[in-house]
Amino acid sequence: MRSRVTLVLVVTTVLVSGVLLGSAAYARLGSDDSGAGGASSVATPAPTPPPPPTLAAGPVSVNFQGDFFSWALMDRQTGKISGSPNMAATSSTESMIKAWIVSDYLRQLGNKEPPAALKELARIAIVDSNDGATDKVYFAAGGSYRSPAKGEVGPVIKRAIKICGLTDTRPGIVPKREGWWSYTQMSPRDAVRVGDCIADGKAAGPKWTKWVLEQMSNVTGTTAATDQRPTSGGGRWGIIDGLPKSITEQGPVSMKNGWTRISYDGSWHVNCLAVTGRWSLAVMLRYPVKSGLDYGAKVCASVATQLVTPQPGAALKVPQQPVGKL
Repeated sequence: MRSRVTLVLVVTTVLVSGVLLGSAAYARLGSDDSGAGGASSVATPAPTPPPPPTLAAGPVSVNFQGDFFSWALMDRQTGKISGSPNMAATSSTESMIKAWIVSDYLRQLGNKEPPAALKELARIAIVDSNDGATDKVYFAAGGSYRSPAKGEVGPVIKRAIKICGLTDTRPGIVPKREGWWSYTQMSPRDAVRVGDCIADGKAAGPKWTKWVLEQMSNVTGTTAATDQRPTSGGGRWGIIDGLPKSITEQGPVSMKNGWTRISYDGSWHVNCLAVTGRWSLAVMLRYPVKSGLDYGAKVCASVATQLVTPQPGAALKVPQQPVGKL
C-alpha cells in the first residue's frame, strides 16, 4: 500500500514539473521585446564593412622610355617593402632629399626652437622646394660641400643611413660634386624607408615630426612652366595625382618630389615620394629631356593608381612612348 502511494506521488510530481517546464518554455517562446504579438525574432549581425582603400603590393605596367624606372612601396603596418625588380638600384635624389635635411636639422635641436628666419627657410625648403633655403638648413645641420673621402658620405646623409636603416645610399657620382646633397645616390627601397623614418618620428624627433609632415602635405605648385623657377618651384604632382578621393580623404598625404634637367647626361631626373599612416611610396625615373616634366609626373601617378586596392577603375594613362624593357 505504501509503495502505491509513493508511485502516485512520483507520477504526480513528474506531471506537475512537466507542466511547469512547459509553461516556462512557452513563456520564453512567446516573449518578444518588440511587442510583435509573441512572434519570435532572431537578430541579424550587421555586415562587416570592407577595409578602406589603400596602396598594396601588386603588378605595375608602364609604357616607359628612358634610362631608369624603379619603384618601391612599404606597408607601414608590417614594414614589408615590395616593388620593381630593380628597386635597390640608385639614382640621384635631387630635391627629394630636402625633407630629410630639414628633419635632420630639427631633430638636433631637440625641444629648442630654431631662429625664426631659419625655421622659415626650413619651411620653404619643403613647401616651395627652395634650393638656397635648403643649403642654409643643410649647413646648419652640419653639412658641407667639401667632398668627403672616396666612397663616404657627409654627416647629414650618414645620419640618414644610420637612423633610417638605409642599405643602398651612397655619395653622388658626379666628379667634384660628391658633397652636393642633390647628387646623393639613393634607391626607391631606401626612399620609402626615409618616408617611413620621417613619418614615425625617428627623423625629426617627437617635437618636430608633426611640423615636418605638415609642410610636406602643404607642398604647392604644378609642373606648369609658370610654377617652375631655376632654383625653386611647384612640386605638388605625381603620386598625389594618382590617388582617388577615397584615399586622400582619409587624411593628409605628405610628399616631397625631386626633379632636375641634368646637363651631364641630358636627362630628366624625376623622383616622387609620398607617405601616409599606412604606406610609403617612391618612384624614381631618368628619361630624355624632350619628354618633359609632365611625363615623369604622370608615370609617378600611374604607378600609384595601379597599386590602389580595391581598384577604383582603369589606371591613369601615360603619354604614349615606345615600350622600353624594364
